[in-house]
Amino acid sequence: MNTTVEKRIISIATPSMGEEEWMAVREPIEKGWLTQGPKVREFETLFAQMHNVKHALAVSNCTTALHLALLACGVGPGDEVIVPSFTWVATANAVLYCNATPVLVDIDLTTFNIDVAQVEKKITPKTKAIIPVHLFGLCADVDLIREKFPQLKIVEDGACASGASLRGKPAGSLGDVGCFSFHPRKSITCGEGGMLTTNDDDIAAHLDMLRNHGASISEEQRHSGAKPYLLAAFDVIGYNYRMTDLQGAVGFVQLKKLNSFIDERNRWAHYYAAHLAEIDWLKTPATPQGYRHGWQSYVTYVDENKSPRKRNDIMEILQQKGISTRPGTHAIHMLGAYVKRFGYKAGDFPSAFAADQYSMAIPLHNKMVKEDFDYIVEALKSL
Repeated sequence: MNTTVEKRIISIATPSMGEEEWMAVREPIEKGWLTQGPKVREFETLFAQMHNVKHALAVSNCTTALHLALLACGVGPGDEVIVPSFTWVATANAVLYCNATPVLVDIDLTTFNIDVAQVEKKITPKTKAIIPVHLFGLCADVDLIREKFPQLKIVEDGACASGASLRGKPAGSLGDVGCFSFHPRKSITCGEGGMLTTNDDDIAAHLDMLRNHGASISEEQRHSGAKPYLLAAFDVIGYNYRMTDLQGAVGFVQLKKLNSFIDERNRWAHYYAAHLAEIDWLKTPATPQGYRHGWQSYVTYVDENKSPRKRNDIMEILQQKGISTRPGTHAIHMLGAYVKRFGYKAGDFPSAFAADQYSMAIPLHNKMVKEDFDYIVEALKSL
């Protein structure tokens, strides 16, 4: 390859949207139904079909999805919930919202997902649930978790994993409840937004009430019913965690493109792996047999024992070349709020610490072209 490359500007993520999404919001605007309604319902129905679940319930974001999922699984004060130590802070925060305690477990550096072998030593009589995170779009081994810990409720944090699967079973259908994000850095987006999935009718009914202030029926059901002037019953304390129909309309259009988005990202992930293979200090992500990776992010690992520079210096050089990078995510036990509250030390979870310090996401999204990938490859090889 030519080692002289012209500077390009490549973002870490760019939503792939166009005329179809633009036109999708026209109907709710013209009809005047903007809050949760028919467009959200269409989005939910298609999402449930594509993820092979009975129920999909849209919410305002994945953090609220996690909160409601834990509540619907009976998590409350005095309970403990197992959480991987390398994940976005929302995973652990949602446990605290329930006045329960997040119990951290280290990760497997090969997958960046929870190390199931280390879970058993963290189980106590107070352990109520576990949140396996499908980090960066690769499913955690929920089948193994279910086999080893059948007593625990399983809440999948699939924020990154729309369209991903494990041994032919879609993310969101593996545990008791699945939680997804439609933030702009995800494979599909509607700005903000989240989705809950479950095959449990009782959990679904509970989630439906909780997301809508605890109302016995939705606003759409009430307004289209025989007596729209009567208010719903409120027998439980709920939250306003609803999705708008504007978001639902965009989400529905995006969801129809999900499989093609993932297929395209998968091709470029293989391209990266092949063309970066000669860089001995940069470990690229792999997809184990039987997994379909969602490729929300392409997260590499910088081996500073071999690399020409430290990770942060590499990120700075790439930024100067117009290439956006990010750490994969952060280690929960190294965040100030958690250090203050629980007294964690950096070495408590060594693999999560290493991932925090040495992981590096490089651009992978559906607005990129071959010249972008070649430019990034050349920039990394030139370090």
